[in-house]
Amino acid sequence: MMDSQTNLTTELLLQAGVDLHLDVRGPKLGASLTDALREAVRSGRLKPGARLPASRTLAADLGIARSTVTESYAELVAEGWLTAQQGSATRVAERAPVRRSAAAAHGVPVRRRAHGLLPGAADFAEFPRAQWLTASRRALAAAPPDAFGYGDPLGRMELRVALAEYVARVRGVYAEPERIIICAGFHHGLALMAQALIVRGVGAVAVESYGLDLYRHLLTHAGLGIPALSIDEHGAVVDELSELAGVGAVLLTPAHQFPTGVALSPERRAAAIDWSRTTGGLILEDDYDGEFRYDRKPVGALQGLDPDGVVYFGTASKSLAPALRVSWMVVPDNLLSDVAAAKGGVETVSVLEQLTLAEFITSGAFDRHVRSRRQSYRRRRDQLVKALAQSAPDIRVTGMAAGLQVVLELPAGTEAWVVQAASRQGLMVSGMAEFRHGGRHPHGPRRDALVVNYSAVSDSAWPGALKALCSVMP
Repeated sequence: MMDSQTNLTTELLLQAGVDLHLDVRGPKLGASLTDALREAVRSGRLKPGARLPASRTLAADLGIARSTVTESYAELVAEGWLTAQQGSATRVAERAPVRRSAAAAHGVPVRRRAHGLLPGAADFAEFPRAQWLTASRRALAAAPPDAFGYGDPLGRMELRVALAEYVARVRGVYAEPERIIICAGFHHGLALMAQALIVRGVGAVAVESYGLDLYRHLLTHAGLGIPALSIDEHGAVVDELSELAGVGAVLLTPAHQFPTGVALSPERRAAAIDWSRTTGGLILEDDYDGEFRYDRKPVGALQGLDPDGVVYFGTASKSLAPALRVSWMVVPDNLLSDVAAAKGGVETVSVLEQLTLAEFITSGAFDRHVRSRRQSYRRRRDQLVKALAQSAPDIRVTGMAAGLQVVLELPAGTEAWVVQAASRQGLMVSGMAEFRHGGRHPHGPRRDALVVNYSAVSDSAWPGALKALCSVMP
């Protein structure tokens, strides 16, 4: 065994053509090795999915005890940096792309990026690879020759038929296959709708006063105004639509408002439909995570109340993965030609992916996957609520009946401080201010809160993320 002052430096051949330099030194070789491997992953020198040497091989290369390597690997697996399964190699964990947090925007030094709790992502490691591969094989085997051509610009009919049945059964949507348009994500669908609205002479689309600025920017870039509707505990205050001049459409998240998590109340759902029928205005319904609900009865889609006045948007991004780039719109008959013209004559989504998703849905694999994810996310949500009740009982948790994130209500004036404290703990979180519209604000004073996504980190990293979160609560 080498003495405690030995400086161990080695070039490790991890895979063909890729070298990794590890500098392991000092009296605590185990800690040094753990730090060196963690830094190699953090810096990007070890890419997601990269295979690490067997513990016996690495121990021999470094001239240290195998138990030291094994303990280092185990610690990094627990932290979420590595993954390991019985009978398989230890690999670098698949990690979500680092997103610039509010703390970084304020110039706060970030010590490490161990846990990402930012909204908008799920645990990508849970993608149903085996079931998807099975569906892909079946879809390819059954695909007719014309499936390998350029395809229908509105989407492959097999998928449109499968989706029509699914959204009718699960979300209460009135959907004929001919009224469904397949898009490359919600962003793409909203861009097409913006073009169609402008053609129809619409000058402004009302939006909720809290939401993603990405979509607000898309609408303004298309030349549309975006006046804001207030948000309270009953959802968007749709009565304010009558006060907004020139508004020809409204973008809503009625089943689970993003990011506050509240559902649009029955009275306001009815008021929104009345506004649409009275004025001829269009409701754009973003049903981004409607499959995930926990302690309440399912809230059906608004579109079911008025299929001629509501455009329904659904997506596979939360239920499966954003990488599929598959979403869908259910469009009223009188708008179909305008949206089709905006989409143009070229298919934008891989026909093979469409056929696979159609098979995945019709085989029942999609329902089973969503049910499994719903149970897992509910378990994590319950753990988060319990941990906060024990360590920070004064923090009120809201927006937790459905979806993939909760809202932690903070004392007035503390949001920026908590986001900075979280960053110093290696925790990526979003403050409510990040989603605030520049216009109308809900009921006076700004709202201090964190929007915490409990679905994004791996099971192995979740306990550490939860502990770090509780440690920064005021």
